[in-house]
Amino acid sequence: MSTLMEAVGVSKAFPGVKALDNVSFGLNAGEVHALVGENGAGKSTLMKLLSGVYIPDSGSFFLNGKQIEISGPRDAQELGISIIHQELNLMPDLTVAQNIFMGREKRYSKIFLSEKEQNQRAVDLFKELGIDLDPTELVSNLTVARQQMVEIARALSYNAQVLIMDEPTAALNDAEVATLFELIERFKSPTTGVIYISHRMDELKVISDRISVLRDGTYVGTKDSKTTPMSEIISMMVGRTVSENNRPEKVNTSPEVVLSVEGLSTKKLLKNVSFDLHKGEILGFAGLMGAGRTEIGRAIVAADPKSAGVIKFNGTVIDPLNPAEAANIGIGYLSEDRKRYGVLLNRDVAENVALSSMKKFQNFLGFVKDELIATTASSMVRTLKIKTPTIRQNVGNLSGGNQQKVVIAKWLVKDCDVLIFDEPTRGIDVGAKEEIYDLLNKLASEGKSIIMISSELPEVLRLSHRIAVMCEGTLTAIMPNAEATQESIMKFATTFDNEGKALKV
Repeated sequence: MSTLMEAVGVSKAFPGVKALDNVSFGLNAGEVHALVGENGAGKSTLMKLLSGVYIPDSGSFFLNGKQIEISGPRDAQELGISIIHQELNLMPDLTVAQNIFMGREKRYSKIFLSEKEQNQRAVDLFKELGIDLDPTELVSNLTVARQQMVEIARALSYNAQVLIMDEPTAALNDAEVATLFELIERFKSPTTGVIYISHRMDELKVISDRISVLRDGTYVGTKDSKTTPMSEIISMMVGRTVSENNRPEKVNTSPEVVLSVEGLSTKKLLKNVSFDLHKGEILGFAGLMGAGRTEIGRAIVAADPKSAGVIKFNGTVIDPLNPAEAANIGIGYLSEDRKRYGVLLNRDVAENVALSSMKKFQNFLGFVKDELIATTASSMVRTLKIKTPTIRQNVGNLSGGNQQKVVIAKWLVKDCDVLIFDEPTRGIDVGAKEEIYDLLNKLASEGKSIIMISSELPEVLRLSHRIAVMCEGTLTAIMPNAEATQESIMKFATTFDNEGKALKV
């Protein structure tokens, strides 16, 4: 198998950070080569060098055996290197075809565009790729999975030889992942290859041929995907052994009920949901996409209006008007969309840590105690091991795992009794996951009560004392961890009665 693309001795530094140190990496023609590592390991930096976003401090790139210079994104595209970022980069108010050929529109003249011919070019491209898209559909009307297809079609419309995919399955369900994998297999050829970045260890054996590991900006090694145990890959990533099969040590939680939900319903989805959350308990919510897991958390804190039901906090009926009021009562909600709802990306770490608790940092005249904010933020950075050069670093410059830790720090400062974690480790590497798992267990051992919503069944089994299963807006089961398996959870996540309704047990 011939080498399609190669990076040799590549280094890149930013102020105070050595992002890559003499890294070499090779992609063979006809293969999917996975690139993995903890957040901050250097994966994104290497890909930005390959795609022309950054210029290397040293090192060389080769394509089909010839040394190449990549001085910008257009250079990369013209050379046949295309990247699909985790954050989709589409114009929602334009059509599918307009997004694909933006900047390369077919024109009648210097003034007029040929929409008809452009749409036909898109149809021909879709046939070649084997995907079903309408070129005239507005992108805003598409699901995330179909928007992903538009991104792939746009990348391949440049006749890409090297396709870089950064966390392509982060927002996809199992059926959509299967479709994506079929598309990747069709793209592979004796003249093309895929660099695949993912934190989902289980999918790497399915889609990749080789796996390369980066750690702290250095190259650790490359392994064959099919023959190497994932435990070995994980150990290479984090520099230590990580067990994926642990169950919670503490299963006998306090009988004291901190949060009681009775008959909770919403107009859009939830139907008569009831459960209790005990002091010191981690109650996991599982279910398929659209089952109502996120809606449970949002309804409890009044991010979504409830149409029926009663919520009691420490035995008292509460009816918050919004998430801020719920937080003041003692219930904090950590959204699955941390970039949109969790942090202010253009503000620094210290400001974000203090965001939900500003009254704590004001004197009696209302003036902000900057020194107290700085002291508190520094303490949280040490406690949660947040990797940041300074507490004055903008959160948008941190890795995904460290952004998530800032969100957690914000709620720890708020000191809520109940914390609702929605997808706490989405887009986070294995090492950072372990740290967040340890933190959730520590919070529970200290008496905090946690609702943990996750689409990853191993994560639900790893952390939860009890597991609640949702199906079509209905709570179908609550089971102790010791009695739960992935098979039993999926049974209740897909079980319906003769009338097509979720079966309550």
